Amino acid sequence: MTTTTQLHNNDIREHILATGQRIMAGKGFSAVGLNEILTDAGVPKGSFYHYFASKEAFGVAMLARYFADYLAELDSTLSQPGLNMAQRLMNYWQQWQASQSFFDCQGKCLAVKLGAEVADLSDSMRLTLKSGTSGIISRLAQALAAGVAEGSLVIDDEPGKVAESLYQLWLGASVMVKIVRTTDPFDSAMRMTRQVIHLSP
Repeated sequence: MTTTTQLHNNDIREHILATGQRIMAGKGFSAVGLNEILTDAGVPKGSFYHYFASKEAFGVAMLARYFADYLAELDSTLSQPGLNMAQRLMNYWQQWQASQSFFDCQGKCLAVKLGAEVADLSDSMRLTLKSGTSGIISRLAQALAAGVAEGSLVIDDEPGKVAESLYQLWLGASVMVKIVRTTDPFDSAMRMTRQVIHLSP
């Protein structure tokens, strides 16, 4: 546990968000109370309300932080040097599979863990989820279009529609992995992805 005396004031908000993300990625949004987050973070309740007006406002900020980090990592993956776009895309899905442990995703699968739950609880959190996932799909669509243009892959529909379908496929596979407690759904998703993205030899 880290105490606030060890943190600069500008870091306290980030520390609360990181702590909440780690805990909620494992337990969900509704099951975690503010006291649990603040105790783990070593932050008094008064400090929490200095940064966040409510638990819902905290949820919005946490999701926005999660997607900002996710999109930055995705941008890095899709711009790896020395690879064609098809290889970069396949690396993305391989990284997805590697990071989505069905026991403890350690804050890396917040959209999977909270998507259905908070979309029904809060419209502001739902809209943050919508914006974040739209950003992912948009980047995948651009990558698919670039792969077609360079000749490293072939797709049978518009890049936007293919990107949306593939993201939904992997999101669903992530949920199924949690249910069946094996990685078989990811293996199926990878096979389907290879069928949808016809990789050039």
